[in-house]
Amino acid sequence: MGSRFALLRLRRNLVNILLGIKKLFPSLDLSSLRKLPRDAISFLAASFANSVGMAIMWPLTTFYVHNVLGQSYGDAGMVVFFQSLFSVFGQLVGGQLYYRVGPKNMIAGSFVIASLLLLLIAATDSWPLYIVCLSLFGFANGVAMPAMNAYVGFRWKEHRRELYNVMYVCNNFGVSVGAAVGGLVAAVSFSLTYALTGGTLLLFAIFLFVFIRGAGRADSAENESTAAASTATLADKHTYNRRALLRNVNLYLYLSLGSMFYWITFQQWSTGVAPYMEENGLGMDLYSLLWTVNGIVIVIGQPITSWLKRRRLGNTISKQMLVSSLFTLLGCLFIFAFHAHYVYLVIGMILATFGEMLLLPAILTYLSERTGANAPFYMGLNGGLSNVGRMLGPLMFGHAFDLWGVNAVFLLGTISALIALLLFYTHRHVNRKPQPQGDGTLRPAAR
Repeated sequence: MGSRFALLRLRRNLVNILLGIKKLFPSLDLSSLRKLPRDAISFLAASFANSVGMAIMWPLTTFYVHNVLGQSYGDAGMVVFFQSLFSVFGQLVGGQLYYRVGPKNMIAGSFVIASLLLLLIAATDSWPLYIVCLSLFGFANGVAMPAMNAYVGFRWKEHRRELYNVMYVCNNFGVSVGAAVGGLVAAVSFSLTYALTGGTLLLFAIFLFVFIRGAGRADSAENESTAAASTATLADKHTYNRRALLRNVNLYLYLSLGSMFYWITFQQWSTGVAPYMEENGLGMDLYSLLWTVNGIVIVIGQPITSWLKRRRLGNTISKQMLVSSLFTLLGCLFIFAFHAHYVYLVIGMILATFGEMLLLPAILTYLSERTGANAPFYMGLNGGLSNVGRMLGPLMFGHAFDLWGVNAVFLLGTISALIALLLFYTHRHVNRKPQPQGDGTLRPAAR
């Protein structure tokens, strides 16, 4: 009974937050929120709270490594490299173990481990231990991601388009709040940022354990083939023929490589812009404000992206990916040409944010709708390759900044954005003929 009241309270808080945003920005369309099931709203509320906690820490990694641990910007890129490398392994493992372990154990268990690692970081200032803990954190967090995204697509199948988009908006608004808070908290203590993030992640893990267990009990009475069924039932119902899935190259390869280069481009904000701002006397508060701008644009820019999706320019998932790449490329070109003043970085962030808004929900929607019961596998594969971009970007940009300065960082980011655009175009070209993969219920893979 207590957990039910907690879920209702979380749902009420999220609705109040969004209604407050609606009063501030009357043009914002929240009609999609009303169509979602109540338990989906509870899930969104907890996910929003967790995104706030996570954002307190992650934008400040470069500052923490350089200012507190006394390492170079190249070393900061290296530690993010290891975190992303282990996240690649985690996503690949998570995508393949979904039906063996079950979503409850995978998601909640991984987040518990991740939270404990962050709390350990908060308790020490050892550089070698920091590398180990952050790498294992990347693995644990990576294991949970494909399972969590697939669970959403399976559990609320008929609402997944709206849910992926609303979940993206809520999470990123949480990131903007957390990033703003993170700059203030870090001014007091960097260790406190890791402690707060670890604490919120632990609470989120407990919530998911209770929530998914309750969902599984309800679903077992209604529908045996839901994603929250017991682990044994899941394993019996579905097995992967990995070779057959990997041979379907056109379905995932160009999309995943495009995602990889997109995330390489994205890393210039943390591993290029951050040290550039510090060198020019702009503090952590202004850097955190960039991410606040990112979150605000994600919220108030929804009418614009909705308009684009209704027009011929972006009325399909593949077109949305192309339009998103164009926005990202324009943002990169802008900050490459104009970055002498802070306001230009803000404008570049706004352009890049519109690219992000169109791309990330579109990828999850595409994989859910086109790959059916194989969605966890392909989400893990896509997430793994995307994390290669998260891994290479900081390493590449960190050393480029140390050797040649910020102009080299922005040039490499622009080239990466152009490659992503070409790959998404290739993906659209080779997938012109639709190949339905089923409705997302659990069933044996074709052999």
